[in-house]
Amino acid sequence: MGLFSRLGLWERSANTEQRHRLCRILLMISVVIKFNGFQSSRLLDSLPYIFRSICCRTQVVSFYSSASEPVPPPASPSQSPPLPPLSVITSVCSLVCESYYQHQTHTRSSPPKLNLSIDIDSLTHEQAITVVAALADEAGSMVALSFFHWAIGFAKFRHFMRLYIVCATSLVNNGNLERAHEVMQCMVQSFSEIGKLKEAVSMIIEMGFQGLTLSTRTLNIVLGIACEMGLVEYAEDVFEEMRVRGVSPNSTSYKLILFGNCRAGRILDADRWLSEMVERGFVVDSATCTLVISAFVEKGFVNRAIWCFDKWVELGMKPNLIHFTSLINGMCKRGSIKQAFEMLEEMVRKGWKPNVYTHTALIDGLCKKGWTDKAFRLFLKLVRSDHYKPNVHTYTSMICGYCKDDKLSRAEMLLTRMKEQGLAPNTNTYTTLIGGHSKAGNFERAYELMDLMGEEGCAPNIYTYNAIADGLCKKGRVQEAYNLLKKAFRHGLQADRVTYTMLISEHCKHGDTKQAMVFLSKMVKVGLQFDMHLYTTLIAAFCRQERMKESEKLFEEAVSLGLVPAKETYTSMICGYCRNKNISLAMKFFHRMSNHGCTPDSITFGALISGLCKLSKLDEACELYETMIDKGLSPCEVTRVTLAYEYCQKDDLATAMVILERLEKKPWIRTVNTLVRKLCSEKKVGIAALFFHKLLDKDRNVDRVTLAAFMTACYESGKYALVSDLSEKISRGIG
Repeated sequence: MGLFSRLGLWERSANTEQRHRLCRILLMISVVIKFNGFQSSRLLDSLPYIFRSICCRTQVVSFYSSASEPVPPPASPSQSPPLPPLSVITSVCSLVCESYYQHQTHTRSSPPKLNLSIDIDSLTHEQAITVVAALADEAGSMVALSFFHWAIGFAKFRHFMRLYIVCATSLVNNGNLERAHEVMQCMVQSFSEIGKLKEAVSMIIEMGFQGLTLSTRTLNIVLGIACEMGLVEYAEDVFEEMRVRGVSPNSTSYKLILFGNCRAGRILDADRWLSEMVERGFVVDSATCTLVISAFVEKGFVNRAIWCFDKWVELGMKPNLIHFTSLINGMCKRGSIKQAFEMLEEMVRKGWKPNVYTHTALIDGLCKKGWTDKAFRLFLKLVRSDHYKPNVHTYTSMICGYCKDDKLSRAEMLLTRMKEQGLAPNTNTYTTLIGGHSKAGNFERAYELMDLMGEEGCAPNIYTYNAIADGLCKKGRVQEAYNLLKKAFRHGLQADRVTYTMLISEHCKHGDTKQAMVFLSKMVKVGLQFDMHLYTTLIAAFCRQERMKESEKLFEEAVSLGLVPAKETYTSMICGYCRNKNISLAMKFFHRMSNHGCTPDSITFGALISGLCKLSKLDEACELYETMIDKGLSPCEVTRVTLAYEYCQKDDLATAMVILERLEKKPWIRTVNTLVRKLCSEKKVGIAALFFHKLLDKDRNVDRVTLAAFMTACYESGKYALVSDLSEKISRGIG
């Protein structure tokens, strides 16, 4: 603005309008000088001519003239230097200034919205950045910023990174760092729209080396956008990168990272950030508490949610109704009903009255526990309340409880009742009732309800179709289930994980592992994730077919995906190896169970014991049997009979007797009866007779099937004396 003082025009300005006009003229002069190569030594000689020419042209210069087609100057004295061309740059700068000063006020916190009569297609990218730089140099930061905001309002310039960089750099040169940060923040928001957030953030960090110190506000905008896009890990990387570069994160920074992790279901990471936030002395507000508790409860980390809640209360936080209801809901979901009612009592003591959501959580928990009578009493309390009435979710929970108890008439009664109350059943309500009827085999009613849904404008979803298809499969009507699902697909519904799991399980049940793997491949193609239950189903199917290589591959694949094998998974693998007579690998998987927190049960032990018996490793089998008993596990009858029978095969009757001695009376009697029949089928009537006599010593009520089997075996073997001795003992016992 040095030209003002040199010409002495400022003092001679009669009024504001004239001053603004002179400002615009001088700005255009400076642009012409800057971008058309005038030498400073020729400036004063040329200035009168330029000034007069511009004044004449201000009203008539067309914006549509360009740098390549300059407006020719008027006739001039031969001694005067040639007038530089009035380019697009000059015209745009003039229009910007004119529009800006029309909206200018004495106090302005943000640049005005410009009204420019410009054909955006005629302005090139290079011309746009030149205008920004010129305006920043000659008219000031706010004028340049006004044009910048006008330009990025058009798609042509919105994602032109150099425009942001030139504008920010020009503002930095003016010492206006606050506005430069504003430009970079706009860049982050604009480029995130087209998936180029990382490129924008890299440029922000680069600008840190150009004099634009990184700010906490910019960091928070980046974190907020990244977390909203689901790029939580990237947000954490940016957080650390900026902290290393001297940016001090504030409570908002931690909240954004915390929110992002909670939304993404990364509860352990959220917990880590929460701990760091508290350690750094930042206050956890009520909104953050609500989010954390809800997220932790949703993912099953109820104990951690309770711990955080108690800690925050100790630090002075006043819990509200939402906090209590979220915790009660979490406790009910995991089946801790007693604890939920204790929390309800504490809530009432704190002065909060339970609302319909609190009651619904409790009703849902009671129904899931199978305590539908208690749930209904609470439901009636809500019905009779003057303040809160049951909503759709309350009715749906109660209907679900009755469906689980096979009390379908009551469930239907509630459906009618809720309609009478003016509540419209939703898809979940109908699906719950349809599932109940399908489970009971009432498919005609299930189909009627599905038709009713359509009539009421409540379209069935894939869960609705899954409910009926699952019931059909369980009743052996597999083809009908397939046809139903095909109908769902024709209506535009997509199979979900439940659908595929149901189909895979059905094929595995019938040993059709080939088709099961076809469905698994389809799941991969549509991007559905597998859970451990699905892997266990497939592993068990391959193990039953003794195809252990396929089972091993699936097992290791599940582990590599971060899934935790269940007890059933390990038991299937152990059973498969035992069938394959590969006891060493079976034992390897048995010992590996503890790595994933799995405790072997009686079925697991039984599979190993049977496997060892097949290989005549009776000492090891007996040792496992004793370990099993010591752990308080009750061996099943097959395990008991198998081990005792193997010792009988070796004519080691004493050990067989010892193995059975640790059993209680009832299981001992059942086991010996089965063992006698098995020995008789193998014509080992001598040993069978010894066990039969032991059996009569403990129980005089002779099992007729066992007696018939023993007598038949004795007659076929010619051991009539054994029958006589036994008959005499039975007679004495009766007498």
